Amino acid sequence: MSGNLIVQPLDLHPELAALEEKIPQLWPAFMQQDPTSNLYYPDAGRNHPEHVLVAYEPPDTPVALAYTVPVAFGGRNREQLPDDGWDGVIRWAAQDRDRGTTPNLVSALEISIRPDRRGQGLAAVMLQAMHDNVRRLGFTELVAPVRPSAKHLEPHAPMSEYAYRTRPDGLPADPWLRVHARAGATIVKVAPRSMVITGTLADWRQWTGLPFDTSGDVVVPEALVPVHCSVEHDYAVYVEPNVWMRHPVA
Repeated sequence: MSGNLIVQPLDLHPELAALEEKIPQLWPAFMQQDPTSNLYYPDAGRNHPEHVLVAYEPPDTPVALAYTVPVAFGGRNREQLPDDGWDGVIRWAAQDRDRGTTPNLVSALEISIRPDRRGQGLAAVMLQAMHDNVRRLGFTELVAPVRPSAKHLEPHAPMSEYAYRTRPDGLPADPWLRVHARAGATIVKVAPRSMVITGTLADWRQWTGLPFDTSGDVVVPEALVPVHCSVEHDYAVYVEPNVWMRHPVA
C-alpha cells in the first residue's frame, strides 16, 4: 500500500467530488438496482458531505470511497437495529432529514476499493478512517450492516449460521467480518432482509446474463443467497441478508 494515500471528507474538501465520480461502479449490475439507494446516493454530496470519504493518491488518483449515514436511534419503532438493515437505515436517515430529527448514531453504508488496489490492506484503512470521521463529527458509536465478502461462495448457507463461524483464534471466518472484528466490532444480529431487489425476468437476464427461465431458486454470481424466480408471474426477487456489527469509537 502506498504511503501517499490521503483520505478526506467532502465537507472539508468539496473539490474531491470530482475524484469521487472517477471511481467506476464496483458492484455487480444487479446490486445497483436497489431502489432504496436513491434516497441517499444521488444527493449524498449535498445532504451528507461530512459522511462521504474519498481516498486518493496525490495529485488526483482516486483509490477508494466510504459512505456513512446519520440516524436517530432509540424511541418508538427504533428500539433495535432494523431487520431491513441497509435499506432500513437509509430510510431512517431520509425520514430524520425530512423531520429535522437530530441523529445520535452513524451507520456505515459502503466501502468501495478500486479493483487493482484490493488485497493491500485498504479495507482496514478505510474502516479506520470511518472511525476517525465519526469521532470528528461528535458521535460515539458506529454500526454497520456488513455484507460478508465470502458468503457468495456459499449461497445456500443460512446467514444465521455463516455469520457466527469462527477460526481457531476466535475471529470470524469470513474475511470482511474479520476486518470489522479486528477494528473492535462485535456482531449484534443478522439483518435478514437488508437489501431487496426486484425486477422482471427480462431485467434479471440483462443484469446477470442468466436465462431465468425456470421457477425456483437461481444462484447468481456475487449474490449472497439465491434469487427467487417466478416464471408464471414474470418476476424475480433477491432478498439479501447482512450482519449488523457495532463499533465503539469513543
